[in-house]
Amino acid sequence: MRNIALAIGVFIVLLVALSFGEKLGVELFSWLSHLTGLVFHNLQDVADAVQHYVGENWGKVLIALVLTIPISYWISRQNGDKNSPRTVQSRRKMAIFLAFFLGWLGIHRFYLGQIGWGFVYIILFYLFAPLVILVSWIDALRYLLMSDEDFALRI
Repeated sequence: MRNIALAIGVFIVLLVALSFGEKLGVELFSWLSHLTGLVFHNLQDVADAVQHYVGENWGKVLIALVLTIPISYWISRQNGDKNSPRTVQSRRKMAIFLAFFLGWLGIHRFYLGQIGWGFVYIILFYLFAPLVILVSWIDALRYLLMSDEDFALRI
């Protein structure tokens, strides 16, 4: 289950990065205004919206899918003792990086295996984006100021 959620998270991050990489500011604000104004009355509306997006951006979806497979495989195959000092330190550094840059999607929570909190971040992002950005930056600061031992106990 964790690997599936991780693969979905990687796919979403890649798709968002490909979609908003060109004109991040303009596209993001346009997407947010469209998203908050979009009300789904039934499941058919969701299917139509997804079909329209895939039809308009099929290249980005294809690239995101192609990149998702090796990244998800690499992440799921990382072996080793998760509580060794070196692993904890590298996981903490990665969590700091993810929380600062992609925390608004909850990617750092998915990375740490806190899948429920990851979905909470996604829901918060949909409801009020500035709040989730602030909370993710607070998480990054907490991880930065935390010792490796404290970090190992909290994850």
